[in-house]
Amino acid sequence: MGLLAVLGQGMGLGKVAKRRYLHVPADYPPKCRWAPIVRRKPLSFRPQAAMLDPPVVPRDGENPVRFSKIAFRASEASAAQEALNVLSNTYVAVPAEEADVVVALGGDGFMLQTLHETQKLKVPVYGMNCGTIGFLMNTYSAEDLLLRLEAAEEATINPLSMKATDASGVVTKALAINEVSLLRAGPQAAKLRIFIDGKERMPELVCDGVLISTPAGSTAYNYSAHGPIIPIGSEVLALTPMAAFRPRRWRGALLPRTAVVRIEVIDPQKRPVRADADTRAVPDVVSVEIKSETKVRHRILFDPGHGLEERLIVEQFA
Repeated sequence: MGLLAVLGQGMGLGKVAKRRYLHVPADYPPKCRWAPIVRRKPLSFRPQAAMLDPPVVPRDGENPVRFSKIAFRASEASAAQEALNVLSNTYVAVPAEEADVVVALGGDGFMLQTLHETQKLKVPVYGMNCGTIGFLMNTYSAEDLLLRLEAAEEATINPLSMKATDASGVVTKALAINEVSLLRAGPQAAKLRIFIDGKERMPELVCDGVLISTPAGSTAYNYSAHGPIIPIGSEVLALTPMAAFRPRRWRGALLPRTAVVRIEVIDPQKRPVRADADTRAVPDVVSVEIKSETKVRHRILFDPGHGLEERLIVEQFA
């Protein structure tokens, strides 16, 4: 038997209609066969913006809203430019020099570029992925950006400093957030000599290259070269060879963050080597010194539950 309901007129909200019942099939339990119908007040729906409390102006001594001035930066990719157009029409933007936070739209490469370019501003950077991998980025969405910024978790990382000397004696200094790498620039394998804190640890490494990685960069080039993933806050650096030929079984080393690594190129004219600090390249190097730059701090914002520590763990089980 189908469900029948006789609904009379004039029924008050929340009141039981006299002799008006819901008839259910006979095979239901006896107590459930007849049940009075109760009209209840329907649930109201308000848009999410209307449900938000009005902004609270902090009093003296109270913590102010973390981010009230936003600067947007976007890569040249079409997806990033489209996102920039949408966000610029949705939120009030200010120049980076006046901002409390910088929102970067692009991929990991653009995020690294933004961190380098905003280094002196000392403001956090919140990335939204409009690229491919987006390991350092959050999911893109134009909605609720202010709420996401307020709820974001902050991670602080220190870059590496590179001092590279080329064959003509010119010294180039640069910072690297992910890694400093030395790569062969000719058809023959590179021959490198490695010193740690002034002590020679490897008289000759024959390889395609070698890199020193930060914990934040350990899932990038370092991981592709079979280097270890390093947890954030572990206070170590990864020294990882690429296609090592001699010693054949050497797989690299973990070094304390305070270590100063010096790499010399053996026979640089016959076996030229290039040094890279993230995207900064120095050709024909003869020696490179790398150390952690603790005086420089990069602040990165992540959505709750998706910070660097969680991402590094997830990457190891992917």
